Amino acid sequence: MDELGANAANSAPLTPLGFLERAALVHGDRASVVYRDTVYTWDQTLRRCLRLASALVSLGISPGDVVSVLAPNIPAMYEMHFGVPMSGAVLNTINTRLDPRTVSVLLRHSSSKLVFVDPLSLPILLSALPLLPASHPPPLVVPIDDPYEQEQAPPLHSFPTTYERLLEEKGDPGFQWVRPRSEWDPMVLNYTSGTTSAPKGVVHCHRGLFLITVDSLVDWSVPPHPVFLWTLPMFHANGWSFPWGVAAVAGTNVCLRHRCTHMCGAPVVLNMLANSPPSPDSDSPDSAPVNVLTAGAPPPAAVLHRAEKLGFRVSHGYGLTETAGLAVSCAWKGEWDRLPALERARLKARQGVRTPCMAAVDVVDAATGRPVPRDGAAVGEIVLRGGCIMLGYLKDAAATAQAIRGDGWFYTGDVGVMHPDGYLEIKDRSKDVIISGGENISSVEVESILYGHPAVDEAAVVARPDEFWGETPCAFVSLKKQQEKKQEQPTAEEVIAWCRERMPHYMVPKTVIFEDELPKTSTGKIQKYVLRSKAKQMGPRTTSSRM
Repeated sequence: MDELGANAANSAPLTPLGFLERAALVHGDRASVVYRDTVYTWDQTLRRCLRLASALVSLGISPGDVVSVLAPNIPAMYEMHFGVPMSGAVLNTINTRLDPRTVSVLLRHSSSKLVFVDPLSLPILLSALPLLPASHPPPLVVPIDDPYEQEQAPPLHSFPTTYERLLEEKGDPGFQWVRPRSEWDPMVLNYTSGTTSAPKGVVHCHRGLFLITVDSLVDWSVPPHPVFLWTLPMFHANGWSFPWGVAAVAGTNVCLRHRCTHMCGAPVVLNMLANSPPSPDSDSPDSAPVNVLTAGAPPPAAVLHRAEKLGFRVSHGYGLTETAGLAVSCAWKGEWDRLPALERARLKARQGVRTPCMAAVDVVDAATGRPVPRDGAAVGEIVLRGGCIMLGYLKDAAATAQAIRGDGWFYTGDVGVMHPDGYLEIKDRSKDVIISGGENISSVEVESILYGHPAVDEAAVVARPDEFWGETPCAFVSLKKQQEKKQEQPTAEEVIAWCRERMPHYMVPKTVIFEDELPKTSTGKIQKYVLRSKAKQMGPRTTSSRM
């Protein structure tokens, strides 16, 4: 059979862009995007994306050029995920909560040729452009029309064109979109931001995004025609691949308050749901269960338990910007349904096993590269291998070589354990492990216990310098709103005493700081580097303050 192999018929480049064409062909009249009073069908969405692609080409955008977008979850943002790469360009979604200086850094590093911008984000962009070096040509700015934000938005008449005018005047709905010459061609450029202050440009190809999209649909068992509520920002790792995934199953993308069946969000979203008052129709027999996929940070078992008591069906996974979506998920076993509720929540809080399209996941000794024992106790660095791993970091060969090594693994920088049943559990980011008197303390474990306190809404644990122990756990805590209204709030000493009854004493926070709200990224990750800085500014904990 040596003469058989790849040929022109079986080697079409994999790309998730084709999902849109199929949705329009088979389900053209079904609702694709809902935004307040605006409803588009799949046929209309395809035509709008083709108009966008052809308009970009008419503006001189060439294959490989970077086109940026600074916008929230609105129809135009969804259309960018198809229309921009359909022109051959590389899509770069920018976090709307970044400051002008950081936006200018990303525009310069990416060599962005054009920026689509939501009206409410326009002041940020206009402040960022003057910060670009004189040698860097500024990108073309195209504001996105939004009739629902006219009163709050600055006037757009001073700009040569707007998004809707561009589609109408230069867009061709019959445009033959630019298909990738190779499935390895870059399709998106995402910047890590999350919990660190040094973003890196993560480049993903058509092939990797196709695989992670199919992988996510299969692993979450997404049925045909889901109604998908966009709580997760699409600028965060391209909404974990679901802009393309919803097209593949011809679902409906909802960008407003609406009855839905599926949604994604970080554990902070679950925590908000679990602590919110019930809606008038929450117990209605017509209320269908809502399937929630959570990731982005290890979810405390107590939060999972409370969310599921409210009727949410929670699935938990793990991924990074570098994997384009979720590469690991806590695949559920039927026999676990017979366990007590708190035990079920504890099992679901684990990150799990590789998703169907991933090749391998393991936990290895960072020094030797050898797998650690599968005993749920030996810690090591989490490593991944599979088709959805990034091509590399843009203009950063050293960081790419550090992450993707010669042994064939992508090193995540996350610390975890492998349980005897083969399920992975994250213990911490390597930089978040607290070393106190020679003992390694997982901040995630301490946080998980703190979330069980009846008054605690949010908790984050970082290292504080200590004159005797080197460093000790410092807990930053916010209280539930209903607790704040009561006269008797727990003191720091009471929280510490509560912890001493529930965890080894060396793990107990020696400092507890109450905050109105913990600092977070736009996707709900607590910014631990901000809290580490606060703890450091407090100075070393002295001998006289030891408890």
